[in-house]
Amino acid sequence: MSGPLSLQLALYRRQNARIAEAVQGHSPAFRAYEARYLRATSGRFRAVPRREVTQAIRAADVVYVGDYHTLRLSQRTYLELVDEARGAGRRVVLAVEFVEGRHQPHLDAYQAGVLSDRAFLARMGRGTPKGNELWTGFMPVLAYARRHGLEVVAVDKRSGGPQSLAARDAYTAGRVASLLRRPDRPAVMVLMGQYHVAPCHLPRAVEQALGPDTPKRSVVVYQNCERVWWSLARARRVDQVEAVRLSPGVYCLLRASPVVCQQSFLDYLEAERGDETLEESSVTERFRELAGLVGRAVGAPPGDALEGVVAGRTADPDFLSELQARGRLGRREMAQLRRHLLEHQSCYVPAARMACLASLSLNHAAEEATHFVRHAAVGEAMVAPRRPVDAFYARCMEEALGFLGSKLLNPRRACVDLAGWAEQFRSGRGEARAVAAFVLAHKATEAEGPAAAARLLPLRRERMFHALSHALGYMLGESLHARVGSGELDRRALGALFRDPFPDARAAYFRWVTATV
Repeated sequence: MSGPLSLQLALYRRQNARIAEAVQGHSPAFRAYEARYLRATSGRFRAVPRREVTQAIRAADVVYVGDYHTLRLSQRTYLELVDEARGAGRRVVLAVEFVEGRHQPHLDAYQAGVLSDRAFLARMGRGTPKGNELWTGFMPVLAYARRHGLEVVAVDKRSGGPQSLAARDAYTAGRVASLLRRPDRPAVMVLMGQYHVAPCHLPRAVEQALGPDTPKRSVVVYQNCERVWWSLARARRVDQVEAVRLSPGVYCLLRASPVVCQQSFLDYLEAERGDETLEESSVTERFRELAGLVGRAVGAPPGDALEGVVAGRTADPDFLSELQARGRLGRREMAQLRRHLLEHQSCYVPAARMACLASLSLNHAAEEATHFVRHAAVGEAMVAPRRPVDAFYARCMEEALGFLGSKLLNPRRACVDLAGWAEQFRSGRGEARAVAAFVLAHKATEAEGPAAAARLLPLRRERMFHALSHALGYMLGESLHARVGSGELDRRALGALFRDPFPDARAAYFRWVTATV
């Protein structure tokens, strides 16, 4: 198995575990529902021309499109399919999960221009437009419908309990069946979560609601099915195949890897206060913009170096291959990078002048953009070989500058303080508790001087080395930001700090810690 694919699979498994931990309470009924979807998408498949999917959609009465709610590409793909359905000349109706059926009057009012975005979301109890990732992805669907004069029907229903998934399918089926019975025979384009559109779920419920006397031609279009994707990736065909047929009338389009889909959900879960998500299609452009903003803010503009820096996603195997080639990274460096990325950490790789983003979070991107600004300011001094103790404190300083730069762009970004670490020590387990213990012990001995604190360092434990320097660096970065806010640290002083090669990194760390206490 190739290195990039091996890393992708490892990331997929790690992220799957993180999602399972974050989304607690999966009932036996949910697991059975998921298992049916996995069985439906795990059999044999055949690569087909994309035009076959278009032809099937144009001949269908109802098309069930699987949605990955937090992946904007998923909703864009749905609109592409709607465009293709409209090419058949029939009236097309959009049936969408995002809105519950009981809110149909509010949806109609919004589509008529009577309600604003904010008012519409408030009526549905979905918060406000700002920072609402689900709304950001779904809003273009409604805008498209208004632009083309298409009817939009809300088909979801809030439901709880062990039978909630079946109840939701039954409710949605009733709404869809009523559309299919209309005299003008509209083509119905359904947008529902991927598990729902498995033929044994919603499509079967619609057939039951219609009864045997009103048969309708249906098509299922999944997006980025996990087992299909990995099968093609192992065969090195994933870049050559755009669509596959799993069975008659059941297709899967391949537009994004399962890792990218997962990461969009993790970004949604982990969005910090004041944070936002970068667009996938313009990561490098946005990264350079952020680097320019940080550089000007700290008095160390990167100048022409901006044109050479590139940013991309951990989830993109092609980007990782480019990073390895461009940085001329050996086996040892790639092994270290792999371990770092599997911890869901973004990084800037000076040798390649590339930023590898574990998340499209603005905070992640701004932090790595700051590391690039720092590299442009001091060059190879940033990665000069150091003795272990100095290497530890040099990393603390780099982490501090990275956090400071990101906080200059998002002042609401939070940092775990000593009280937070104390709570993690009390309630945490395993490695998390051990990291908290090291943080608390180091902070407690800093007043005694560098020698006392350095004796506590886990220099031979790589994971702990990185976790502790990360935590201490963030706290120092938080303190530096407070000094900027108070006027004690002006732009000239910031420029000098960013250009400091830290020949004695341990002394630099304790000088700044003492100055900010």
